[in-house]
Order: sequence, then C-alpha cells, then structure tokens
Amino acid sequence: MNKISLMQRRILLLLHILFASIMLGVQVVFIILALTASVTDSGSVLQACYYIMKLLATSSVRVSTIGTTITGILLSVWTSWGLFRYYWIIAKEVLTLLAIGIGLYGLYEWTLHGLNHIDADGLSAWSAASFNVNHISLWIGIIIQTVSLIAMFILSIWKPGGKRKSRI
Repeated sequence: MNKISLMQRRILLLLHILFASIMLGVQVVFIILALTASVTDSGSVLQACYYIMKLLATSSVRVSTIGTTITGILLSVWTSWGLFRYYWIIAKEVLTLLAIGIGLYGLYEWTLHGLNHIDADGLSAWSAASFNVNHISLWIGIIIQTVSLIAMFILSIWKPGGKRKSRI
C-alpha cells in the first residue's frame, strides 16, 4: 500500500480529530440531556430531552462515528502505524467496536423506546417500569460510551504498550 504525503496525512489527521471531537461533544450533550430528563418535573421537558437525544443519535452520532472510524482506518493503513503493529492501536480498535455498537445502535434504540413511552403529559412515563429500565440502560450506554471515548483520546496521546513483536 502506498503511503500518503505529509500534507495528506495532516488533513486526514485533522478530519479524524474533528470527528472524534464531535463524538465527545455529543456525549457531553447526551449527559446533560439525560441528567435533565432524570430530574425534571415537566413532561414537555422530558419529551424534548428524549426527542433531542433521538435527533442527535440519528445525525451527529452516526456521522461522527462513521467519520472517525473511516479516518482512523485510513490513517492506520496509509501511514507507518498499521492496523495491528501497536498495542494502543489494537486497544483503540476494540473500543471503536464498542463505540460503534453503543453509538449507532444503542443510543438510537434507547431514545426511541423512551419516546414511545412518553405520552402527551410526559410524566406518566416514569410510572412505567419499562421506561425506568430503558432510562437506566440509556444512562449505562452514555457512561460506557463516554469512558471509552476518553480512553481512546488517552491512548492516542500516550500510546502505551509499545510495538508488538513481529512473528517470523
């Protein structure tokens, strides 16, 4: 595989960092909205929080997850890093699979199920056990997603573990 020029590498790295930053920013918004939904006494606020989370799950989460994954793979393949040469890259790949599952599927499904439980006044949703289980699942997904994204940022900066020994 041909390597890319320094300018192409910088542009690809810039895109990768931008997509990853969008992912982390959206996670912060999810935390704020889920926290607001957890403590509100207003049915319309509860409904709005879930609606915004669903909107983000179908737009920003998907685009940033796909963009970060594609640019990360291209950076690995088109530079000297490789896909499996370094332990920190392998760890990021595992965390990326987790982020794809939670980001593309989990957050969307949990917000969609939450919206389906919210009726016109919104507050009766809290009396349904399935809504509470769904809200807790959403929180668990948000926490796992946020921790995995922060871990990926840390791995990118410190690059722990070094290079894998090559097999002959």
